Amino acid sequence: MNGKRLALAAGLLLASPLTPAAVTDAEFQALKDSIAALTQKLGQMEQALAAEKARTGQAEAVATTAAPAVAPARPAAASWAEKVTLQGDLRGRYENIDDDSRSDERNRERIRARAGIVARPEPGLEVGFGLSTSQDADPVSSNQTIGSGGSRKDIYLDLAYFNWAAAEGLNVIGGKFRNNLYKPGKHSLIWDGDLNPEGLGLSYVNGIFFANAMTTWVESDSDSTEAIGAGGQIGVAWPFADGLKLTAGAGYFTINTEGKGGFYAVPGKSAKFFGNSVDANNRYLYDYDELEGFAELGFALFGMPVSLFIDYVTNTDAGEFDTGWAAGAQLGVAKARGSWEFLYAYQDLERDAVFGLWTDSDFGGGGTDNSGHLLRGAYALTDKTSAALSYFINEVGGNAGVEHNYDRFQLDLNFKY
Repeated sequence: MNGKRLALAAGLLLASPLTPAAVTDAEFQALKDSIAALTQKLGQMEQALAAEKARTGQAEAVATTAAPAVAPARPAAASWAEKVTLQGDLRGRYENIDDDSRSDERNRERIRARAGIVARPEPGLEVGFGLSTSQDADPVSSNQTIGSGGSRKDIYLDLAYFNWAAAEGLNVIGGKFRNNLYKPGKHSLIWDGDLNPEGLGLSYVNGIFFANAMTTWVESDSDSTEAIGAGGQIGVAWPFADGLKLTAGAGYFTINTEGKGGFYAVPGKSAKFFGNSVDANNRYLYDYDELEGFAELGFALFGMPVSLFIDYVTNTDAGEFDTGWAAGAQLGVAKARGSWEFLYAYQDLERDAVFGLWTDSDFGGGGTDNSGHLLRGAYALTDKTSAALSYFINEVGGNAGVEHNYDRFQLDLNFKY
């Protein structure tokens, strides 16, 4: 570095306009003193720069040692909103019942509210939990009558289930779940639409073939009147032509009720048998070994969906009054805004054809030993809101020898979410 200082001093000397011949000794000495001072100043600046570089380098080394390397970001797990959904509905209903066995017509306002949480924690697995209103914990109705001075209304456990895709085409369902057995025309000849079985179900689909099985407790506690129902269906869902689909099959379901008392009673009242035959001790006279055959044809007419169905059942354990059947047709589906539907069905259900507790709770007032007509219409006000009316024109009690007319009118407003 000293060589650089001398070169700079020499350069300044050569650049000076003075020449040695024209300079006195005093002037030359002054010039030498100036060069020495400048050289000293440059040395100080060089030392300061070296010190600053050393300090900066040390700080960078410390920073590099203290700061760990940043790990690559891991993909975030799916949020709960992607795994869990909320679903449910609310229905308001006005109902008029004209039962000839009573002195006066009955009018009432009712509500039904249902809410459920459905979680899909991993592919192929669904777990659900649901609550609903109900009158006296009725197993086949979620309706609650409005009144009693605006009292609080009861909420009950309605669903608590898992649905596991165990293999291709095979689902295993357990807990308190929605009925997985096929209902032609969604008509409730054997199973009310609000009944949620408690047990285990299987559903299998392979091409056009399907099979459903279910085991459900009527009463599981051995301290009570233990009883269980079990059975299943096999069938085909065959799209045999353009726009034409035939669903047909057969099923068998057995419930070991013979010699047992009633399974459901309104608090403060005795158990009901919903039209089924009982002995002198108020115990079921028969088991319900229900053999079913069904068919449903779907097609389009003037651009609207049409469904025709028939359902037949007989109790092979009963000696008489052992048969039931229903047939009907539906035009349209009230689903998208502005769409509508109309349904007509006829039903004839003898007193011991099916287990009365689990059949339609509206037709003929609920239970068995009834026949007659059902007319229903609905209109979709929005994609999630619809209005509907139903009219039941029925005869009840013919097998028991006390036949009378039973008419029921319902006006509904439905909201879904």
